[in-house]
Amino acid sequence: MSTPRGTVTIDVEACKGCALCVPACPPQVLSMSPDRNRAGYHYPVLADGCTGCAACQLICPDFVFEVYRAARPAGVR
Repeated sequence: MSTPRGTVTIDVEACKGCALCVPACPPQVLSMSPDRNRAGYHYPVLADGCTGCAACQLICPDFVFEVYRAARPAGVR
């Protein structure tokens, strides 16, 4: 199991519910919420375990993800 190295924020109101991010997520920590945003779309929710890989950000046509990566300790590659 990989050590979490980052996280993402999700602009749920900008999401149009395409769900492309869910299968693109290598650690499989994204799923679609049963809830809907103001426009009526389901949106992704994040579970623990995000690595900050940015796959969701790269595939999202609506740019709803912002990736944050943790600084690595000195000497760690």
